[in-house]
Amino acid sequence: MTLTALAALVPLLPFLGAVTGLLLGRRAPGFVRPLAVLPTATAFVLAAVVAARQGTGAPTDAVHKLTDTGSAPVYLALHLDGFAVLIAVLVGLVATCVQLYSTAYLRDDPRYPSYAALVSLFTAAMFLVVYSGDLMVLLVGWEIMGICSYFLVGHYWETEAARTASIKAFLVTKLGDVPFLIGVFALAADAGTFRISGILSAAADGRLGHPTVIALLLLAGVAGKSAQFPLHTWLPDAMAGPTPVSALIHAATMVAAGIYLVARLLPVFTASAAALAVLAVMAAVTMIGSGLAALAQDDIKRVLAYSTIGQLGYMAGALAVADRDAAVFHLLSHGAFKALLFLGAGVVIHAAGTNSLTAMSRMGSLAKRVPDAMWTMGIALAALAALPPLSGFFSKESVLRAAEHASAGHTAHVPSAVGWTVFVAGLTAAVLTAGYATRLFLLAFRGSGPEAPDHGRQPVVMTSVLWVLAVPTIAFGGLAYRELPDWFGGAPLGPTLITSVLGTGLALVGVLITYGAWKAATATRLAVPVGAVVTADGDPGAEPALVEAEATATHEAIYGDIASADDPGDPGRLLLGRLHRHAAHGFHLDALYTALFVRPVLAAAQLVRFLDREVIETYVRGAGGTPRLLGAAVRKAQTGNVQTYLSALLAGAVVLAVLVAVGG
Repeated sequence: MTLTALAALVPLLPFLGAVTGLLLGRRAPGFVRPLAVLPTATAFVLAAVVAARQGTGAPTDAVHKLTDTGSAPVYLALHLDGFAVLIAVLVGLVATCVQLYSTAYLRDDPRYPSYAALVSLFTAAMFLVVYSGDLMVLLVGWEIMGICSYFLVGHYWETEAARTASIKAFLVTKLGDVPFLIGVFALAADAGTFRISGILSAAADGRLGHPTVIALLLLAGVAGKSAQFPLHTWLPDAMAGPTPVSALIHAATMVAAGIYLVARLLPVFTASAAALAVLAVMAAVTMIGSGLAALAQDDIKRVLAYSTIGQLGYMAGALAVADRDAAVFHLLSHGAFKALLFLGAGVVIHAAGTNSLTAMSRMGSLAKRVPDAMWTMGIALAALAALPPLSGFFSKESVLRAAEHASAGHTAHVPSAVGWTVFVAGLTAAVLTAGYATRLFLLAFRGSGPEAPDHGRQPVVMTSVLWVLAVPTIAFGGLAYRELPDWFGGAPLGPTLITSVLGTGLALVGVLITYGAWKAATATRLAVPVGAVVTADGDPGAEPALVEAEATATHEAIYGDIASADDPGDPGRLLLGRLHRHAAHGFHLDALYTALFVRPVLAAAQLVRFLDREVIETYVRGAGGTPRLLGAAVRKAQTGNVQTYLSALLAGAVVLAVLVAVGG
């Protein structure tokens, strides 16, 4: 079979699995799990075969014209290069792990068939984005991921938190997609084609007439999809969905799509120094702001959500200094250890099994209860903190190396100020990342909160997936930084002495300071003013998905900000001081957006409602009421009495005669 035929099967198989699962899920429940796992796993194997056959060779393209549009035709185009095939392998690996993990995590969920089908559709859409060589076809996958995220985040639709989070995720990402779509059309108009290869040729030849406007419009969509400031607020709230969905969104699909798109279209952005500056500022604010917010969160999944936002900021920073190799390297590395972190968090949540089950301050010490999760999450958190020799160290160092190179003025088209912005922000974020990673590990596995009832041994399939993902978390970086340049553009990706010393040194500072703060905070911990935690419905054996749904809805109502803002045993509170409360609420951006956008829109809607009901409907009622009154008057005159009619006729004749006489 040809390489292009194999590549075409990669998105097709999970798509067919999704359609079949939706059609047969409830009629043939015995086929639900095979339909969820086998097509995705097969697609993963095929993606690996495609990557092996493509290797470091020249890009492979296959094109079939779909339709003429009157200007730029739309092609069903397939583009395979080192970037595309390796990211497809990551997508397949994470999606397969998520599907396997979900068979145990949601084993008694009545909506598991639709859930599994949507995960398969989500996976197929990301494969389409990765392999597509035409922007219009890429947009199909882009939008399918948006609607899949809406349904999956809102999986527990019985809870207010899930409903609100799904709507927020959909609306915020659509807010970015509107200018993004305009940018795509403007780009095609300038380049004369939707083909990505044609667009890159136009950018290289200087044939783009409005590169700054186009790049800024595209960045709006990227900020929404990849949760970058200021459109990042949907991602922490999206934790209301099932934990495996969070792993899929954060590691290999939706949020990675925006970074991947910029990497594919990077020459369009390097044609505008202003666009690179905007991207650098956006990345810097995202890295630092998300790190501070993560230090103040008590919900384990929200910590990981802000962590994803920050790591995507690193990737955006690498793109701002025109180094897509470093950006994609960190994307691949981050995908493995972030999937491990979220799936490990799911095991921890299952083991805690309380109404506050995502609150780290109330988990108690879980080290003995979930040793697999403790060890694998410890490895992943060390990778997140960029400690050598784990994968996160090498990939993050490649970003810092690119920024340091640009800050010295050695990168074409990139102002040195852009390089300094990314470099300083990256080093600052390194301290914060190590701090919140250490805090998460200490609170979750060494915490002094009340111990929840033991749920017994965790399902083998869940813990096995953790160890599978631990392998690339440990080994990928050390192997990849030597091999990836041959797959990418040839630029070196290895760490330098300066960046290694600065990055690792600052990470160790973050670890030590946070550990010291934790020791001090633990020594002065006060009794939590809330009573002992209980299991959902008092059942220590409640299913994790069911418990998680209840916890999502009740945690904020029951506990409020006790743990996140006022718990003296939280090292984050000690480290951030007065900034802690603001960071815990995401620096009140949601409140700001409510004041600037939501309330004015609601007020305008109320005004429109008033005008519609009280003004327009008054005229409508009046327009119908006047003829009705005239008709009633005429109807009353129809008495059926002949004498009355003759009298009226005579009176009318007299009136006419008088008028004629007067007029004469």
